[in-house]
Amino acid sequence: MNTSAPPSAQPVALSVNVNKVALLRNSRHLGIPSVVRAAELCLKAGASGITIHPRPDERHIRASDVPELHALMQAWPEREFNIEGNPFHNLMDHVRAVRPHQVTFVPDSEGQFTSDHGWTFPQDAERLKPLIDECKALGVRVSLFMDPIPEQMAAARAVGADRVELYTEPYAATWGTPENAAQLQSYADAAVAATQAGLGLNAGHDLNRDNLPAFVAAVQGLQEVSIGHAFMADALELGYTATVQAYLACLKK
Repeated sequence: MNTSAPPSAQPVALSVNVNKVALLRNSRHLGIPSVVRAAELCLKAGASGITIHPRPDERHIRASDVPELHALMQAWPEREFNIEGNPFHNLMDHVRAVRPHQVTFVPDSEGQFTSDHGWTFPQDAERLKPLIDECKALGVRVSLFMDPIPEQMAAARAVGADRVELYTEPYAATWGTPENAAQLQSYADAAVAATQAGLGLNAGHDLNRDNLPAFVAAVQGLQEVSIGHAFMADALELGYTATVQAYLACLKK
C-alpha cells in the first residue's frame, strides 16, 4: 500500500461531534455543560464543523439543541453543520427544519448503543432513494454511512449519495495489532472505489490522536473526519482549544 502519495490540495476537515457534551449535561437539570458553548469553542479553535446525532430517545442531543446549534452556525458561514442519524426515525424532521449543510444517513436501530454497520446495496436502495432525493431538493448534501467495501461504492452513488462516510471502528479496533495493515488496506481500496464512482469521502467512528495520522496518510481523497468520543475524552484533560489543535495537527501529518 502506498502511503507516500502527496496530500490533497484541500486539508481534511475536522467536524467535532458534541453528543457526549449533551450526554453529560443530561445527567443533571442544570443545563451545564452547554452544548452550544462547546460547539462555539471548538469552532473558535479552528474546527471545520459540528456534528450531532439526535436519537429518538434524546439520550444525548435533544430536539431543542438542533435549532440552537443551527443558530450558532449562522455566525460561522464558512463552517459546516452535519446532522447524522437514521432517516426512518426522527432525522428527517430536523433536516426539514434547519436544512444543515450535510446529512449523514446511518442505519442504526432506536435503542442501539452506537452505530456499528453501514448501509447495504441493493437491499437498502429503494427505501433510501426518495429521502436522498428530498434532502438534495432542500439543498442538503447527503452522505451515507458505509462499511469499507469497494463494490458498494458505485451503488451508493447510483442511489444519489454525494459522499460516503466510511465506518472506521474495525480499523480502530485492530490498531497496534498485526491485523491493522489489512484493515487499513480495505479502507484505502474503498476510498479509491468511492472516488472513481464520483463520491466525496468522509470517515468516522473511534478515530483518535493515535490512529488518525496513519489513516489520513493511507486513505487518499479523504475530505472530512467526524470525531466525538475520543475528542471529548481528550478535551476533559486538555480543554477544547488544545484538543482541536491536536486533531488538526494529526490531520496535517
